[in-house]
Amino acid sequence: MPEMDGLAFVRAVRAEPRYAGLRLMMVTTENELPRLTSALEAGADEYVMKPFTREVIREKLGLLGVALSEGVGG
Repeated sequence: MPEMDGLAFVRAVRAEPRYAGLRLMMVTTENELPRLTSALEAGADEYVMKPFTREVIREKLGLLGVALSEGVGG
């Protein structure tokens, strides 16, 4: 991201009370446990590491309570 990294973005969103109910899923190339922990502590609700499959995204969206219609995403 040109202006800030994903972790800074999560922190910025979580600092805004109007976005308190917004669910955030971070998608990143970072795969080290400390980075994952930092993202979750900062307020990310889910974390997906690249490369990922369609099934992983569908599973994570399900955990976030996002229901996909049949035929969406495969």
